[in-house]
Amino acid sequence: MTYAGPAPQPTKPSRTVNQNPDAMPPLSKAIPLGIQHIMAMFAGNVTPPIIIAGVIGATTGEQIFLIQVALFVAGIATLIQTIGVGPIGARLPIVQGTSFGFLPVALPLAGTFGLPAVLGASLVAGLLQVGLGAFLKKIRHWFSPVVTGIVVLLIGITLMPVGLNYAAGGVGADDFASPTNLGLALFVLVVTIIVHQFGRGFLKAASILVGLVSGYLVAIALGMVDFSSVANAAWFSIPRPLQYGMEFQLTAIIGMTLIMFVVGLETIGNISAITIGGAGRQAKDRELSGGVMADGVATSFAAVFNTLPNTAYAQNVGLITLTGVVSRHVVTIGGILLICMGLFPKLGGLVAAMPHAVLGGAGVVMFGMIASAGLKIIQECELNQRAMLIIAVAMSLGIGLPAVEAIAETMPGQAGLLLKSGLVPAALAALLLDAVLPGKPQRKAPEEATAKGEEVSPTP
Repeated sequence: MTYAGPAPQPTKPSRTVNQNPDAMPPLSKAIPLGIQHIMAMFAGNVTPPIIIAGVIGATTGEQIFLIQVALFVAGIATLIQTIGVGPIGARLPIVQGTSFGFLPVALPLAGTFGLPAVLGASLVAGLLQVGLGAFLKKIRHWFSPVVTGIVVLLIGITLMPVGLNYAAGGVGADDFASPTNLGLALFVLVVTIIVHQFGRGFLKAASILVGLVSGYLVAIALGMVDFSSVANAAWFSIPRPLQYGMEFQLTAIIGMTLIMFVVGLETIGNISAITIGGAGRQAKDRELSGGVMADGVATSFAAVFNTLPNTAYAQNVGLITLTGVVSRHVVTIGGILLICMGLFPKLGGLVAAMPHAVLGGAGVVMFGMIASAGLKIIQECELNQRAMLIIAVAMSLGIGLPAVEAIAETMPGQAGLLLKSGLVPAALAALLLDAVLPGKPQRKAPEEATAKGEEVSPTP
């Protein structure tokens, strides 16, 4: 994702205390700030399990369970980042949650092999990410903004049809693309845009959540919501590990591992944005290494508890830059709240009862913003002939291969499955070309970017 440049230095002396990650604000302020962080990431955290549930044909009860474990795992993973265990954890105000980045690869894998293969591949990818964090300084140069930006852009593009299918009511729905579904999705989209553009502070940061809640209320008024799943859900339940088991398919492991590297680079960018925008300093090596290692531990832990990989959430970085409060203890409170939410299945039932059209209206914005973030990352480099060639080849593969499925079907064994998403061959092409083509990616000079009115991002 892209990150805003260094925030202006505060003028009020009281705010300097907040620039210390180890500072603890009064509970009267820390608790509301922690709730604010959870509200900002809530919609993004529960959307991937709902989408994956649709692909595997999960029952309503299974969908509730997947939402429950996504909340529970996000809370545990957040505490790993903020509190830390030995070298693992950045010990910064980082909120963890289910990653959208893995969806373009996870969806076709789940459809072909089932959820156990996705979970097994996630376990392996998470362990490899721990190694990535341990050796971060030696391999960081492999991932230039051009490579990372292309992959993030393609993640957004790949997910756009998913958002539109949900906006129409969900694939296979009897009322697919009905005026009611499309109108409801459009309502959510319009509310989200209005709140994002004209809201201030927390309201602006939670514009997706406001759109979802507004659409949900309208759907209830229209009689489109069935609350029987809420009534049947338990009040309290401890998530069960290995509910779906695990399988280890080489194709799935390759695909999930490749995306893991890119998501790890996003985490580095998030950590850098927190320390520069919130604490007014560059990130320390141990913070970067510990943060990426915690990402890997969280991803493997998520696999054991039946949910998709976790990553650091960029929207919470924006909140930190906005409020100037960089206390990790505030986010620790938020992590505890997430764990509590994950212990109450009725909450998952409320989310699962949300009509697909409501989720689709928000998905149009969320997935489009991912693509926009990829463009912003690419923009950090000079778009010379070298960079344009890398972009051209990777984008052609990333968009063209999914559109011509016959090519993937001619591939031997399971190789065709990796070609279907387009993301894996595009990422490999970008990495290879960036490594072998003469020259190196040229970053824009800060003064040039400023002259063009662009933000200079502290990306890795």
